[in-house]
Amino acid sequence: MGTSYSVKLSPAPDERARAALQRQVEQRLQVINQQMSTYLPDSDLMRFNRTGTTDWQAQPAALVALVEQANRVSELSDGQYDITVGPLVNLWGFGSSGGRDSPPTQQEIDTLLSQVGYQHLQTRLDPPALRKTVADLQIDLSSIAKGWAVDQIAELLLAQGFENFLVEIGGEVLARGEKSSGKPWRIAIEQPSFESRAIQRVIELRNMAMATSGDYRNFFTDGGQIYSHTIDPGTGQSVQHRLASVTVLADNCTTADAWATALMALGDRRAPRRADELGLSALFIIRATNGVLEQPSRALSESGLWQAQQDRPLPRSTTGGD
Repeated sequence: MGTSYSVKLSPAPDERARAALQRQVEQRLQVINQQMSTYLPDSDLMRFNRTGTTDWQAQPAALVALVEQANRVSELSDGQYDITVGPLVNLWGFGSSGGRDSPPTQQEIDTLLSQVGYQHLQTRLDPPALRKTVADLQIDLSSIAKGWAVDQIAELLLAQGFENFLVEIGGEVLARGEKSSGKPWRIAIEQPSFESRAIQRVIELRNMAMATSGDYRNFFTDGGQIYSHTIDPGTGQSVQHRLASVTVLADNCTTADAWATALMALGDRRAPRRADELGLSALFIIRATNGVLEQPSRALSESGLWQAQQDRPLPRSTTGGD
């Protein structure tokens, strides 16, 4: 997946048990990679992307199920979340094709828009298969596959009898139980800064997953305008709004991962409304005149988790809103 993973266990097993567990974890990750990676040219996903047929193509059940989940998020986000947007992401220089320092032309964007759209991607669960109705359609699961992998590793650990652990892949996390000290796992939300790295807030997690999407790590600047890696699949443009980052808390990391991206794409006006409509626990960090403003969704605001956070001051380096 082009990133790292970590597993923390409480209490830590002995060296032999830890080595055996690490082999099992890496075997499970290799299976997921072989199915869903865009970094492996022979993965099931990449073979599907290369085909020019519009016929049904047999695929692993896990891959089909994940695509179906992604398409459901697309429907609920008015199409702002779309796993077929990869060609446009590459065009803007945020994918595997290499970076750029100026926006693409409208003609370049229009050429690819006809190849994008989750509505052109169909799923079949029995027998498991995928079908594209546009021959050049491509899938990129980077916005949901890391969360899926986190959930898969968590299932493996539970099956092995572990009850207290933290799994992280590329920044997406799931916590179960607590640390050996009896305290909850503590996860930092990064301050959305283009210049430096600092902590915005620390969240204490028990039996919950968390994922964050933001505009401050993958971007370029041209003519004083910042262009982030979040691309509107309807217009093909880099989104322009005041939403700097979204953190989603959910029962599973697949949901948290996908909705962090979806809400980021919806922007500072639509995303909070959609989160409230769907009962999503989300923290929106919005750029304001004098810094940033934190805005929790209704579900997060009413949760005991968020109330507990209010008893702790923000880090000294955090700026307030206007």
